[in-house]
Amino acid sequence: MKYFLLIMVVVLSACQADIQPDKTPVTAPLAYETAEVSDATREANEAVKKYLDFDDRADFEAADRGFIATFPEGVITSEDGTPAYDYGAYDFLNGDGPDSVNPSLWRQSQLNAKHGLFEVVDGIYQVRGFDLSNVTFIRGDTGWIVIDPLITKETAKRALDLVNQELGERPITAVVYTHSHIDHYGGVRGIVSDEDVANGTEIIAPIGFTRETVSENVLAGNAMSRRVTYMFGNMLPRAADGQVGVGLGQAVSTGLPGMIRPTIIVDQTGQTETVDGVEMNFILTLGAEAPAEFMFYLPKWKAFCQAEIINRTLHNMYTPRGAKVRDGRLWSQYIDQAIYLYADKTDVSFGSHHWPTWGTEDITEFWEGQRDLYRYIHDQTLHLANQGYTMHEIPEALELPDAIAKSFYNRDYYGTVSHNSKAQYQLYFGYFDGNPANLNPLGPVEAGEKFVAYMGGADNVIAKAREDYDAGDYRFAASALSNVMFAEPGNQEAADLLANIYTQMGYMAESGSWRNFYLTGAMELRNGVGNFPTPNTSSVDMVRALPLDLMFDLMAVRVNGPKAAKKNRKINFVVTDTGEKALLILSNGTLHHRMGHSDDEAPTFNISSEGLVALNTKQKSSAQLMQEGAISVEGSLLQKKSIKDFFDLLEEPDFWFEIVRP
Repeated sequence: MKYFLLIMVVVLSACQADIQPDKTPVTAPLAYETAEVSDATREANEAVKKYLDFDDRADFEAADRGFIATFPEGVITSEDGTPAYDYGAYDFLNGDGPDSVNPSLWRQSQLNAKHGLFEVVDGIYQVRGFDLSNVTFIRGDTGWIVIDPLITKETAKRALDLVNQELGERPITAVVYTHSHIDHYGGVRGIVSDEDVANGTEIIAPIGFTRETVSENVLAGNAMSRRVTYMFGNMLPRAADGQVGVGLGQAVSTGLPGMIRPTIIVDQTGQTETVDGVEMNFILTLGAEAPAEFMFYLPKWKAFCQAEIINRTLHNMYTPRGAKVRDGRLWSQYIDQAIYLYADKTDVSFGSHHWPTWGTEDITEFWEGQRDLYRYIHDQTLHLANQGYTMHEIPEALELPDAIAKSFYNRDYYGTVSHNSKAQYQLYFGYFDGNPANLNPLGPVEAGEKFVAYMGGADNVIAKAREDYDAGDYRFAASALSNVMFAEPGNQEAADLLANIYTQMGYMAESGSWRNFYLTGAMELRNGVGNFPTPNTSSVDMVRALPLDLMFDLMAVRVNGPKAAKKNRKINFVVTDTGEKALLILSNGTLHHRMGHSDDEAPTFNISSEGLVALNTKQKSSAQLMQEGAISVEGSLLQKKSIKDFFDLLEEPDFWFEIVRP
């Protein structure tokens, strides 16, 4: 049975959307080495200073506006005393930026690191800097309406503590989840309970929210979660030569996420809900930044909640940790809808990240700039593709107009123009560029061996790459040395040089995500992959929310096809207390499920819903649950053995797999 238990644990590390909180240390557990800042890196960063208007302090004034108070200790702790979020770790951002950080990213990180309680307008307040995202408190007739309660209960509770301290205690009358990414609902249990909901606290969410919270990326979750350790720099020290933020915010909290199911579903644009005396007019924005999302207007304050559709950064149309591609055309159209419906009647616009914008003129300019950004990348990618440019050629040819590119809110702090243009190409054409040479190329190990052989050996590649490194020409040198690493993974001379190149590329990167990828790759090249526990985001709420059919889909991709190819069988699966059942069919190495079906001749695996929860939160073992009667197996001894043999075919992937080596 152990493989069945393991796959369910993996579901929980796969359930998150654009980020996954985990218990991975937030300070580097490996020896962390860096490289001296090169002349080429200094020149690249100086060019950024010359291109952008760093004398413009309007964002700093807006980010400071309405500040009320913060907690001075700098660390939010979990119940066991471990840090859940350390906003004090970013105190080093005070002052001028060093050569080791792109000056534009340093500026963004300084803004994101501002923390505490802020008044947006009288009646709307935000706690910012206590997690990756913002939590907003709206004063209703009798209590607080809370928008997007952060990632974990620890940070959400601390935010509420600050609100109670400064504004007085009031009950929570409603919680609004703007979308299905965990940084916008995971902390809900830090502010309300099931009893509160039973007593009338409303939970408002977009249509499809519950399923999307656990389904996006579930089948590929192990690989995506591993890549998250790169994207968010989880293993890097918080320092001027390490992780300085991720553009969307600073970092993710590492407490306990949860979820309470919605009581009010928004299923169409134009829908209006009035809760605790507050009217909300919704724009549904499905399939852009998140599969399930909305924005909304508050007539009482002439305020607009832009959720995460509008941000003070270029967002990801394809996230580097891996996910389905997002449609820039659709994204742009949603922003345009907000413009013609609400821009001329909005006095303040606030979002799930970053700081608000005040004044109709500034709001309209901001929204139009973001609208044009996504549309330009989408349309010009297709424009160039229709001229024969390929996915890897388009980013070299695509350059944003200055009117878009010089706005700080359109910069590459989180997503990048390069990555997003490739995403839009992939959306329409897939990864194949039409060149027959790329129909069936060699894998990275074989290609690396051939590349090294063609170059006359690894020493020649290293020598040429060192010349490029000394000249500040990093991109091809990185590609060439990556071939060496896949051909000769034990070649530490190549690894150290590639690590130095990645370090310089990280120091240049305007995107926090790219910086973290480069610096984490450099760290693992120098030190190898650490032997750490597998990150686990399991919580009772997430297990209970997992649809049974998704669990079976996940089981299907865990099947070892070659081993299972000749072990065809059928199994009845029954959740005893809910009556849910399914017929599992193992056929030619593939696993199918028929929900609601059973086979009289097949053995039956019975488990209670609470048994599923107990298994997946590791509260009890399968042996304990069998003794308690929460698990039972029906059928002959031979059939019971066939169930065990079936679960033995399910393989748990290793989380800490290599990325920069084979």
